[in-house]
Amino acid sequence: MEYTEITTFGALKNANYTSRHIKEELRQNLIAKIKKGETVFEGVHGYEDTVIPELERAILSKHNINLLGLRGQAKTRLARLMVNLLDEYIPVVAGSEINDDPFEPISRYAIEQLEQLGDATPITWLHRSERFAEKLATPNVTVADLIGDVDPIKAANLKLNYADDRVIHFGMIPRANRCIFVINELPDLQARIQVALFNILQEGDIQIRGFKLRLPLDIQFIFTANPEDYTNRGSIVTPLKDRIGSQILTHYPTSVAIAKRITDQEAGLESAQKEQIYVPELARDLLEQISFEARESDFIDAKSGVSTRMGITAFQNLLSAAELRLLRTGDQSTTVRLSDFMGIIPAITGKVELVYEGEQEGAATVAIQLIESAVKTLFNTLFPKVEKLERENQRYPYDEIVRWFSESDDGIHLSDEANDADYQAQLELVQPLQQLLTQYQPDTKPEDIYFLSEFLLWGLTLNNKLSKYRSGNGSQFEDNFHGYLRDKI
Repeated sequence: MEYTEITTFGALKNANYTSRHIKEELRQNLIAKIKKGETVFEGVHGYEDTVIPELERAILSKHNINLLGLRGQAKTRLARLMVNLLDEYIPVVAGSEINDDPFEPISRYAIEQLEQLGDATPITWLHRSERFAEKLATPNVTVADLIGDVDPIKAANLKLNYADDRVIHFGMIPRANRCIFVINELPDLQARIQVALFNILQEGDIQIRGFKLRLPLDIQFIFTANPEDYTNRGSIVTPLKDRIGSQILTHYPTSVAIAKRITDQEAGLESAQKEQIYVPELARDLLEQISFEARESDFIDAKSGVSTRMGITAFQNLLSAAELRLLRTGDQSTTVRLSDFMGIIPAITGKVELVYEGEQEGAATVAIQLIESAVKTLFNTLFPKVEKLERENQRYPYDEIVRWFSESDDGIHLSDEANDADYQAQLELVQPLQQLLTQYQPDTKPEDIYFLSEFLLWGLTLNNKLSKYRSGNGSQFEDNFHGYLRDKI
């Protein structure tokens, strides 16, 4: 018979069910998963050698945990994934407000039920998905919210005076008994509220309006916080920090490859976008490189961080820019272009916090500079370095492309809304482009050629070999002399 079919305490004892405290549950189930070679924290990338081993050590040590890191570093996701380390079901005294274990009841209600009914005490089963509670710390959170308060309505209905502990209405923490309880952004919690957590973490008793109840709550606490030097709204008080067993530092992806895996997993693209829009691998690299450039930018507050959500929302905007063009041209499919990256500017401006100099530049200008910085960084990994000083009568890799533009009257215009045929025709006009790509990127896929061609033109403009400016609804590429004359006019 399945344990979950048992409905009374007596039957549960006869079935030789063994009750475990939550930290022991997590520890034993983690050990079992590691021995089986199973992935413990599915869907979290880039932490395999850093954060996850530290988290596993904390669980094995039965510690309460503080995850410390900047925004967008999967702190809450890690906490939620710990639910998978809980037993699938646990028995609870039926009707208990605080998930009393029938073997170790702590509430007055459960103790009285077991005294009166004994083995006939009814039990219910609580699934692990219901054993996760979460509270976002805000300055207006009260002790009553977290721990509890006297309920005058309950006192009136039960005709009890305020000296009776049955008038207590339990808060979120007691109701999360035998559960994982997460407090997000812990420094935002007022100091007096943090103080109220001391005894719960250490001694297990709670105090509500003069009632001092000995409730040895069985809770796995997980806290998340931004570094204190950024969170100017508050800090974690030292005695509370002292009672948290392990503090684990999270971090951003350390490579473009990891960032791409995260974006792929989280983007949630529509099936039509996946089927109709081709994304060159270089476009994916460029998209993620923008976040890396942002984290090093002097215009962006490094203390606030640049969330991995920026890459995710930027990818969604990038695909939507290509999809919008597809709808207007009536084509059946298209490929992402470098000009589509202008469509991700709203995703960037909404995700970065600018310093004073950045505010002076303007959010949109900073976003464009980040895109251009990413292009320049990747350009130097794919093509020969552009020499700042060139010797006379010496040949350089980009001479033929520069000569083509100098001999051209108008250069080329890449319209944002041109269909694929017109877009490709414009790039094919610059014949030296293909020759240079064949020489330095011979293994390029045929479907990636045009994106790489436009990328090469952008790289040359950023290295002052060509001129580019926005014209109407597209980009005009021309030689520097024509660009100089246009600026003067």
